[in-house]
Amino acid sequence: MNSFASASHAQSTALPVSRLGTPTEDLYPRLFDAILEQRIDEDSRFTEDSLKAMFNSSRADVRRVLTQLCHEQIVVLRANHRPRVAAPDRELIRQTLHARRLAENTLVRLACQRPREDQLTGLRTLIEREKRAVEQDRRGAAIRLSGEFHLQLARMAGNVPLAYFLRSLVPLTSLAIARSQSPTRSCCAWQEHLALVEVVERGDACKAGMLVNRHLDHLEQTLLGPDLEHCAVG
Repeated sequence: MNSFASASHAQSTALPVSRLGTPTEDLYPRLFDAILEQRIDEDSRFTEDSLKAMFNSSRADVRRVLTQLCHEQIVVLRANHRPRVAAPDRELIRQTLHARRLAENTLVRLACQRPREDQLTGLRTLIEREKRAVEQDRRGAAIRLSGEFHLQLARMAGNVPLAYFLRSLVPLTSLAIARSQSPTRSCCAWQEHLALVEVVERGDACKAGMLVNRHLDHLEQTLLGPDLEHCAVG
């Protein structure tokens, strides 16, 4: 098994986003998808050189992506050791989901205050991409795009520090979902996302908070519950 990645973690006042265009920005989703599909997992032995060859990228781009993934707790980087994919334990997942619930309940209510039409259109476009990924059984892309939905919704809230905080939680959740082995075609997240957008468009903060909690309940059941009956791509 081989590969992994992500784009440079911008140190600015703006929330960093993965916009495709430059080689580094294009490398992030390709490498992250490979990890989410477990073509690269915690047992994989890979190096900057092997990733460079696998993805036809420069060493500098690979290094920047690995650094971002390390910030997101997806990859572990240690001096004089090969990079490796993280293996979050149950307690870390529980704490991450608890933090997400606290953050997203506030963010979604803020997003309901003055949603712009272009923002809502962007969310619907993202949901359509997520739906296509599920239909095509592209599990890694479906999980990544589902996480990006939550980040894009958070940006609508207009609170940069809180949205940045959520950015630190979503990728790790995506990795946990990938490790749960829930079938891609059973996932209902895109329908839940669409319902949430419709409520945000109406400005119904109370209903939006309820839908977010229900969505996170499904996610918690998948990752921490006694069975894996519920779907999750959050």
